[in-house]
Amino acid sequence: MNKMTQQNTDKAWYQLETEEVVKRLNTSKQGLAISQVDDLLQEYGKNTLPEKKSKHPLLRFLAHFNDTLIYILLVAAVITSVMGHWVDTAVILGVTVINALIGFIQENSAEQSLKSIQGMLSNTATVIRGGVVQEIDAMELVPGDIVSLKPGVKIPADLRLVDVHNLQVEEAILTGESIAITKQTDLIEKESLLGDQLNMAFSGTTVSAGTAIGIVVATGSHTQLGLINRMMDETTSLRTPLLQQMDQLARNILYAIVGLIAILFVFGYFLHDISLGELLIALISLAVAAVPEGLPAIISIILSIGVQNMARKKAIIRKIPTVETLGAMTVICSDKTGTLTMNEMVVENIILADAEYQVTGNGYEPVGDIFNEASLQQVDLNQDILLSRFLQAALLCNDSELNQDSSGQWHIIGGPTEAALKVLAIKSGIEVEDERISKIPFDSLYKYMSTCNQIDDKTFIFLTGAPDVLFKLCDKQLTAHGTESFNQDYWDKEIAMYARRGLRMLGVAYKEQAEPVVKLEHSHVQERMVFLGIAGIMDPPRSEAIEAIRQCQSAGIKVKMITGDHPETAMAIGSMLNIGNGKDVITGQELEQIDDQALIPVAKQYDVFARTSPEHKLRLVRALQASHEIVGMTGDGVNDAPALKQAEVGIAMGIKGTTVTKEAADMVLADDNFATIANAVKEGRRVYDNLKKTTYFILPSNLAQGLIVVIAIILGMGIPLTPLQILWMNMATSITLSFGLAAELAESNVMSRPPRNAKASILDGYAIWRIIFVGILLATSAFILESYLASKYDNVNLVRTIILQTLVAGQWVYMFNCRFQTKFPFDKTIFQNKWLWGATGALIVLQLAITYLPFMNRIFSTEPLPLLYWGIILLFSVVIFIIIELEKFIMSRFKSR
Repeated sequence: MNKMTQQNTDKAWYQLETEEVVKRLNTSKQGLAISQVDDLLQEYGKNTLPEKKSKHPLLRFLAHFNDTLIYILLVAAVITSVMGHWVDTAVILGVTVINALIGFIQENSAEQSLKSIQGMLSNTATVIRGGVVQEIDAMELVPGDIVSLKPGVKIPADLRLVDVHNLQVEEAILTGESIAITKQTDLIEKESLLGDQLNMAFSGTTVSAGTAIGIVVATGSHTQLGLINRMMDETTSLRTPLLQQMDQLARNILYAIVGLIAILFVFGYFLHDISLGELLIALISLAVAAVPEGLPAIISIILSIGVQNMARKKAIIRKIPTVETLGAMTVICSDKTGTLTMNEMVVENIILADAEYQVTGNGYEPVGDIFNEASLQQVDLNQDILLSRFLQAALLCNDSELNQDSSGQWHIIGGPTEAALKVLAIKSGIEVEDERISKIPFDSLYKYMSTCNQIDDKTFIFLTGAPDVLFKLCDKQLTAHGTESFNQDYWDKEIAMYARRGLRMLGVAYKEQAEPVVKLEHSHVQERMVFLGIAGIMDPPRSEAIEAIRQCQSAGIKVKMITGDHPETAMAIGSMLNIGNGKDVITGQELEQIDDQALIPVAKQYDVFARTSPEHKLRLVRALQASHEIVGMTGDGVNDAPALKQAEVGIAMGIKGTTVTKEAADMVLADDNFATIANAVKEGRRVYDNLKKTTYFILPSNLAQGLIVVIAIILGMGIPLTPLQILWMNMATSITLSFGLAAELAESNVMSRPPRNAKASILDGYAIWRIIFVGILLATSAFILESYLASKYDNVNLVRTIILQTLVAGQWVYMFNCRFQTKFPFDKTIFQNKWLWGATGALIVLQLAITYLPFMNRIFSTEPLPLLYWGIILLFSVVIFIIIELEKFIMSRFKSR
């Protein structure tokens, strides 16, 4: 432990009496002496978060060219420039620059997530120094400063509270707790997690009610917010499975090309005595043919299409490779508050002495109904006097406000539990004309609020607060038959039952007063109070999240809930969402006792984790990754940011998420809807399928072109096509036909199959067989056709033109073969892919241009073809299509056995 958090004691600040804290920090109620401040600033530094030194932007940009795929593109650019094909050189170099720019922008976004934490810090602080109250720049705070807090203030440093008055602090950004935490000053003896340190206030959290005085015990990087900043700084984003596979594929292609060129050089120069000039031209042809120049561009395009599709469905992708990673995700670790739940406290049930009610409606929007649970009938307040009195109290003993903004969103001013009662009353439609005469405001010391109201010509005292407190103040309860003796056993059983459902309890009581009470005192509520009932309040699950979780589970994706909330609440919400079994939960306190290695099976075993801290979330993500899971992590608070950055897919909430969280995430949900994740997974799987189909298409085509050169050199023959014709064929098919497969629709079983193995190569055994089979088929077709045509025609350019068009047509029909790995490619969905036919049209235009435009004939050594030869070309392509479909049928039957 460092000196700022422990001050040479093995006890934390929350475990010390306030007098001991004052003594250890050498301060007093009058604050630090002015002479102390400079020395302390020198010792501890300013109250800011350190910024990581970064490389010069130019160096960071150039570093993105250090990639095997980029090497292949640069080699291809050099080859095409040597050949004088400057347009292709410019296109290839353009692709490398775009790829580098994408990486550069992503890196900047990651750094921005660290900088955005600075915005969580308060700008100013009210302190007492030398007995004088003054407002200072929060950066000048030092340990020992006495800080004053009031409603709406952002807490400027970590404080040990020494004096509080109804202090409530919103800590959701750190702990995930959905309601404001009531603070106190008493020491806490046992070791406690962040959310249970009730005598502490933490930097970056906000005072929602009350006032307090606290002593600064940690500033800058030593605060809890600083700890999160360090974790984010130390966390490195993982390279996605797709990029890892493409890196390996690119390296393999590069090694194969270099090795093959070396072997063929020796073979051709020494064994066949081919002239050096002719051999070099042939080897350049091989390099041009074998390098899949279009593959990186097509990958980017397929991913970009996925990004656009997801954006239309409210999922904003910040890092393009994330699109594909979504399809491999095996587990989603979700924060509860604001992600799986509404982060809006609502009354779910009303428990009266002889009736129970269910309340419908979601969130703060005051729309819903109240049903009697016994009769299942909607209530009539004119007939239900007891419920009406309860709702009157809920409406009048209440200081919260409910407002609707210009976008239609409902917001509250005041405490969330108090606001839940206000929303309930408005939902019921009850209207009361009253005059508030006096009130006792809520205070954590006595845990209730009371008002004196005049309704018509009668005076009432209403009381709301913790049920156990109100029980002691009431000797009667109101029933449908009038007032009766208070039944403690009945209420204890009801509270226990509803608490198991994850509901928080708020009691309501009243009494009729003979005369208005101008100044309400505590003594007025300590006799003759009549207990009305209890409101069961909770932060409810999102209805759409339940269906989304079901979809994820059917797709083989495990969903785990990691929350800062209490275990009972976590289990209840988990049960409603079908996460876990509703019984097993593990807390952050228990996780503290488990080392990283032992945590791996625990992380897999449990689905619900409660009372967790940012460190726990990060450890759980790492533990799941250690067991080879591809982890998605959702969240909205700054406490979630390190885990989001560590996960393969970090998912932030767009509406309620903090800037820090969004910057650390790979994907942002524009609608804060967990259901959007299921749609994104479906799109991710479609993207990967299309990447695989495109790879199946491009690599056999490149192999065929390369084999033409290899076979010619080995047999000592002339190459059927010129290097320029091979380059044209390579580029023309890559920039047209590949696009047709890039936009294929999702297959019907995409969300009913398990996640793919992220470590499995995109080229499995069948893919390698398909590449070899189709490559040999196309190359053999070229040589058979050349042998036939060469014996009939002396015009070399005519023969080469026919061979060129036959190979292009063969690749065109093979594009249709690639639509499905095992099924016949022609079904009703073929007409839904407009890109497929657009690519066909574009290719026809390009091939007609190279065949019939005179200047293209001169550049590419081609000849205009009579109509007869198009028939031969079509026949060859149909034969190729049929052979590949037969191969698919045979292989699918073989694999099924």
